[in-house]
Amino acid sequence: MSWYFIFFFISGFCSVLYELVWLRLSMAQFGVTTAMVSIVLSIFMVGLGLGSWASGAWIRRYGERIGFPSLRLYAAIELLIGASGILVPYELRLGRNILGGLGSSSSAEYYLVSGLWVALTLIPWCTLMGATIPVAMLAIKRAFPKESGRSFSYLYTANVAGAVAGTALPLLLIELLGFHGTLKVGAACNVLIAVLALVVAKNARRPEVKAPQAVSAGMSTATGGGSLLALLFATGLTSMGMEVVWVREFTPYLGTVVYAFASILAVYLTATFIGSCIYRRWSRREDQESPVLWTLLALYALFPLVMASPGIVVSQVTRLALGIAPFTGLLGFLTPMLVDRWAKGNPAKAGKAYAVNVLGCILGPLLAGFVLLPWMSERWALVLLSLPWLILGVRGARVRNLSGSASGFAPRAASYLLLPLALGLFLASTDYKGQYGKSIKILRDSTATVIASGSGMHKLLLVNGYGMTSLTPITKMMAHLPLAFLDRTPQDALVVCFGMGTTFRSLRSWGIPVTAVELVPSVPRLFGYFHSDGPEILSSPLSHVVIDDGRRYLERTPQQYDVITIDPPPPVEAAGSSLLYSEDFYSVVRRRLRPGGVLQQWLPSGDAEDLAAVALALRRSFPFVRVFTPAEGWGYHFLASERPLPDRTPSELAQRLPPLAAADLVEWDPGSNAEGQFADLLDNETPLDQLISPSPTTPALSDDRPINEYYALRLALQWMTHNPQRQYQ
Repeated sequence: MSWYFIFFFISGFCSVLYELVWLRLSMAQFGVTTAMVSIVLSIFMVGLGLGSWASGAWIRRYGERIGFPSLRLYAAIELLIGASGILVPYELRLGRNILGGLGSSSSAEYYLVSGLWVALTLIPWCTLMGATIPVAMLAIKRAFPKESGRSFSYLYTANVAGAVAGTALPLLLIELLGFHGTLKVGAACNVLIAVLALVVAKNARRPEVKAPQAVSAGMSTATGGGSLLALLFATGLTSMGMEVVWVREFTPYLGTVVYAFASILAVYLTATFIGSCIYRRWSRREDQESPVLWTLLALYALFPLVMASPGIVVSQVTRLALGIAPFTGLLGFLTPMLVDRWAKGNPAKAGKAYAVNVLGCILGPLLAGFVLLPWMSERWALVLLSLPWLILGVRGARVRNLSGSASGFAPRAASYLLLPLALGLFLASTDYKGQYGKSIKILRDSTATVIASGSGMHKLLLVNGYGMTSLTPITKMMAHLPLAFLDRTPQDALVVCFGMGTTFRSLRSWGIPVTAVELVPSVPRLFGYFHSDGPEILSSPLSHVVIDDGRRYLERTPQQYDVITIDPPPPVEAAGSSLLYSEDFYSVVRRRLRPGGVLQQWLPSGDAEDLAAVALALRRSFPFVRVFTPAEGWGYHFLASERPLPDRTPSELAQRLPPLAAADLVEWDPGSNAEGQFADLLDNETPLDQLISPSPTTPALSDDRPINEYYALRLALQWMTHNPQRQYQ
């Protein structure tokens, strides 16, 4: 049996690896939009559920006719899954090329076609992944009939343990090998599983026995099979829906980097694994769970309310562990228990039960992201997702437990206390928005919760509780600098990332048509909060705001621009930000610039490797690149073009500004003038080689090697270098 644990530990690792990398490759090819992310994740889960159900149905119909060892079939499935690690990147790239050839400019049509292509690409491979548990259960049923009654929970526990490793190790592999190299590691792991399974099948000490279905002595016959399936559906629905809410709740404390999201997933899966291990030990001698567990599940579901409150001052690890682990750990106990009780070792029934659970996992994020969060706060969304367990917990005083035994004093007492305790948790919690006072404006949509707060020059824009930008002259210079360097009178401009709208507003001061592309629908609606003339500017026929991923828009639009200015959301390490700094992205930008057009790229900060990677990507994409550091002393303005940028003096740059543009540039510093501001910038020009030379071996930033996002090993090495005495402790 230990071989099966090894197989499913490795396959659990591979499944998370594939999900992580395939999602990122799909984002690079088809856009970093909430809808696209939801499409990819839903398709992944659809494949798992379909594979589990279909393989279970196939085993029910043909399982007894299989004359060869079931492990051989399992090995063949793993071998095919390994092929996906090589083929999927090429399939996704082919889809992008096909969509590019269609020339569609309609977002709805693009979503439909790209979603269909992603489905055709991923569902066959994910279906194979979902088929592995029922097939392995069939092998266990034949070879180890006494163990078959709890075989699902055994494989489930192993799979979750591997998934825990999959939350961390792939991030290190991506840093070292890139996405494609990481996929090859996953493919090699699948091949290893297949080889080991064939060896085990060949060297089995005893032949497989087509024994009748066995039920372990400790597993009682369940009553109310429909109730078990309903509970499995609810566990998937609420847990995955809550995960979407948790990401928004904990982002103000964890940030937006990939390691923050990985931390949430790691705590989730680690607690699930511990809960599954406890269930495995418990089920050897018990067959009836206490109804108190369902009451505790309802209570634990509300723990994140308190742990996400800004008044709680604890470490990030403690915040996640106390907020998420109790609920997910108990689910790790209850979910395999429900499947074992329903299936009793029958692979076909296990496949159906797991498919029902996966169906809930598909609908949960859609419910949370597109129905609940756009209309209510994270606190109330979490309460509504907890509602099924609150109802079940309260009813525990008056109903029998799932095994049919009557409730005792402890379950009744717990259920009576549930509502007062739940109310206490809710009242003790606060939203992160409370720390910004009462003079704030809050907008919600399927992508994010957006907050505008402050007054005067101290206004803030926060997306999911994370600060995006402030009112600073730097964002004005992002518009005026490239337009002033243009070798002709500008016709139009494009800005990617709307933010407070300062750059968009400054571009419009030139009297030209300006298009802004913004990912979060609520952000442009706050333009008037930050700039009193915002509504008037937006109403102009020269203003055009597009809600889309900036890169995806550039891929689809046939229009060219004189100036394209890019201001990716901070920090430079933010998840997905590399897609607006990569060499692949700049190749798209080049096609959308008119001859002699100028790209303005803002880089707020970064270590030596980040600066070198971005600078080298620009050098390899454009023959002419200049870099300027603002007078504020932080960040870099990159100007890139296919033609030499004119060698203009501060006076010549200032003279190119129309009167409204000149007034806009000095709006927040009326004591200065345009010439002086340009002089400060030109005095701080930095040779491109000066950014590359501190880290000459760093590769150019690309979609496959996002240097800025994956940096754990780099930071560890830097820490070891600066703390050599720690190396031996």
